[in-house]
Amino acid sequence: MGFLALPEPYDFELSTERFRAFGFDLANLWHEGGLHRVVGRCEVRIEAAPGGVDVTPLDGETRRVVLHLLGGPFDLAAFYEWAAAQPVVGEFARRLAGFRPPLAPDPFESLVTSITAQQVSLFAAFAIRNRMIERFGERVDHAYAFPTRERIADAATDELVATGFSRAKAAYVRALACADVDLDALATLDDDEIRARLTTLHGIGAWTAEWFLARHLARPRAWPAGDLALRRAADVLYGLDMHELGRRLDPFQNLSAHYLLYGSRVFRAAA
Repeated sequence: MGFLALPEPYDFELSTERFRAFGFDLANLWHEGGLHRVVGRCEVRIEAAPGGVDVTPLDGETRRVVLHLLGGPFDLAAFYEWAAAQPVVGEFARRLAGFRPPLAPDPFESLVTSITAQQVSLFAAFAIRNRMIERFGERVDHAYAFPTRERIADAATDELVATGFSRAKAAYVRALACADVDLDALATLDDDEIRARLTTLHGIGAWTAEWFLARHLARPRAWPAGDLALRRAADVLYGLDMHELGRRLDPFQNLSAHYLLYGSRVFRAAA
């Protein structure tokens, strides 16, 4: 076991709530009070600790993956300073202090996850994602390694459909797996270049590209304007359309989106 520090404030329960709220996630599995993730061929357990998390085992590779998974790239201190003067998102930032949005460590996983969630509820998306992981991934102990591009490229469309994908989404996922594009190299490009390259791929539109910027690369100005839940929050909480709200939330659109989605879901449900 080793200790991994995260900038304060950091709240492990708030930050990992996504992995419990919509059903279990075989690739990021909540088990007996800790989060399990396969890194390489090793299953890693992440537990809450004062000032950060305890990680078992902790080495150079697991440190890098876990820090990314736990939202390490986000500058929460700058966001909180800015949000203190903002309506609505400032209140959510205060009430959710320590919420560090999780990030998908792998670009292929991030895009497949977003494709899975296109035009369905997150509960349905998690269920389909889990069936795909169970069918094509590799179980280590409790958690599964997310399926590799090679494994999905070798899968038949009918096999993906059998896990719950529509035939169109199955084709999108296979096309992505087979695409001649270095997904890791996208991180070296600016936001607009990434959007342009991703939206040339079959089945990847603006919404999926924007969530890739937001939930894989932690780009500060990522703003999924087409997201239905976020559009509802913008209308109910601000009375604004998404484009106007996006301008008002600059330069912290990404973190604002996470806090608005989390806050509107949790606090509205509790009201």
